[in-house]
Amino acid sequence: MRKFFYLLNLSLVLLFGLMSCQSKTVEAKQQVHTDTVPLKRIKDTLSITAVGDVMIGSAFPSVKLLPPNDGKDSFKAVDSLLKGDIVFGNLEGCFLNSGNSDKCKGINPNNCYAFRMPERYAGIIKAAGFNVMSVANNHVGDFNSKGRKNTARVLDSLQIKYAGQLQKPFDLFTIDSVTYAFCAFAPNENTVSILKIDSAKALVAQLKAKADIVIVSFHGGGEGGNYQRVTRKTETFFGENRGNVYAFAHAVVDAGADVVLGHGPHVARAVEVYKNKFIAYSLGNFCTYGMFSLKGPNGIAPLLQLKINSKGDFLYADIVSVKQDKQDGLTLDRDFGAFKKIQSLTALDFPENQLLFDEQKQRISLK
Repeated sequence: MRKFFYLLNLSLVLLFGLMSCQSKTVEAKQQVHTDTVPLKRIKDTLSITAVGDVMIGSAFPSVKLLPPNDGKDSFKAVDSLLKGDIVFGNLEGCFLNSGNSDKCKGINPNNCYAFRMPERYAGIIKAAGFNVMSVANNHVGDFNSKGRKNTARVLDSLQIKYAGQLQKPFDLFTIDSVTYAFCAFAPNENTVSILKIDSAKALVAQLKAKADIVIVSFHGGGEGGNYQRVTRKTETFFGENRGNVYAFAHAVVDAGADVVLGHGPHVARAVEVYKNKFIAYSLGNFCTYGMFSLKGPNGIAPLLQLKINSKGDFLYADIVSVKQDKQDGLTLDRDFGAFKKIQSLTALDFPENQLLFDEQKQRISLK
């Protein structure tokens, strides 16, 4: 009997020992599996190149208004600078080969600001390096739904990302393992409204849950040399509510935006870093041929080369100053007018700013 209990105890010891070994083996396998699950890594530094309004020539009301060499030299002066993970511009017009604009009924077409670029001009924009465009503005709708739909078709065919119309409020895409969300807002018909700030915040928050980096573009504020300042108030232009761009920009950053890029005033405005996120309140006229006023501040603009980290936080921004005139088109500005203008306006509008403007490097960084 004693021998029986001895053998029984020995068997139980061996059994529990075997079970323990099996359990440790399973745990070890699970640990190996967990340790080998790849973690998503994105680049430490992301490059965003951004400019303002782009409209390289309208065939309306006459093909005589198209630029020299059929627009092929539009970006010649800066083509080596339009590089980056993201290269952004505001598409200030539609792509459409023919048709009249309803907004010009009853008035002289030569006094009507309606822009339709020939479809072939989209290839020039693509070749220059642009891969993200805002279509949230008044001029994309100059030729109604026909112009908007054709513009979307052309951009899709060239794999240029875009957003801002009600039919396309945002875009989600991946470049070099980084997931970007891009959305755009304006006060104009058929655009995602800059005036509905709560709705904008909700959209940005939804996108932040899906993307590594959220880029917000807006078309807002008054137009021209009398509207260079960020007032922090609602702006009205020709009786139209153009939004409170300061309140809007801060709200979308609070909701999760990493970069905010403004356009619409046709002049450069101040910049700001809020909660470590970069805001450009207006990037001005970048490449705008034809009926655009290019006098004074309307003729200078920044080509923004922005660097952010993998969390979307601001690192620094280089400003390449460009200028336009009716004779020479888009050229580099050796007087650095846009950099100086942004520096002075930032000091005026955001005296509390902690930005360092390095005139030698033409660079903006944190103090």
